[in-house]
Amino acid sequence: MIDINLSGILDSGFKLIDSLYDSPVEKAEAKRKLIQLQQEGKLKEFEAQQSVMLAEAKSKDKYTSRARPSILYVFYILVLFSIPMGILSAFNPDMAINIIDGFKNWLNAIPERLYDMFGYVILGYMGTRSFDKHKLLNKGK
Repeated sequence: MIDINLSGILDSGFKLIDSLYDSPVEKAEAKRKLIQLQQEGKLKEFEAQQSVMLAEAKSKDKYTSRARPSILYVFYILVLFSIPMGILSAFNPDMAINIIDGFKNWLNAIPERLYDMFGYVILGYMGTRSFDKHKLLNKGK
């Protein structure tokens, strides 16, 4: 597991507090609360969460590091495709309508069972990742 320096978290927190608050009284109160969180063990929990995120980010497993971004790229492409479609509709509205209708028909041709299966796979993937994170966070307890 990746170690995070707790004093580094406190130092970062103090710097953030200094940049957010103008009043010395507000700064002192915020710093007091941060130190209180450390004493209550809340920062240890935060440290564990950060170590899980860092471990995932450095993972060599392509599914851990790319599964979520990959599906987002599909949506980005679909959204960005609206720009040339808008330009096309200005010059040739009939062709743009035909392309849109073709795309709708293509999506409607996909059986509903495949959409269901995709949903189940995503839920299983998310559940497994959540379980692994929970197991890793509670390893030292």
